[in-house]
Amino acid sequence: MREKILEQKLVKAVKALGGISPKFVSPGLSGMPDRIVLLPDGKVGFVEVKAPGKKPRALQVVRHEKLKCLGFRVFILDEVEQIGEVLNAIQTT
Repeated sequence: MREKILEQKLVKAVKALGGISPKFVSPGLSGMPDRIVLLPDGKVGFVEVKAPGKKPRALQVVRHEKLKCLGFRVFILDEVEQIGEVLNAIQTT
């Protein structure tokens, strides 16, 4: 499955839960995750969407680790079957 299709499915699933998942663009700070997932009750998570089997680049790993050190949840999504797991994890934080 192409990354774009997986990303669209994530956005649809987030919307079904009453949340939003804007594309996360950070000029001047490359390597940030693709989407920020905002769910009801103030639940927040960052999601890096990858084509199946693809891994984050080195700079992305650095940015993800920084976000985790700041207390945020960061997820790598490369299979449609992971969407439910990721959203459940964000909801239960």
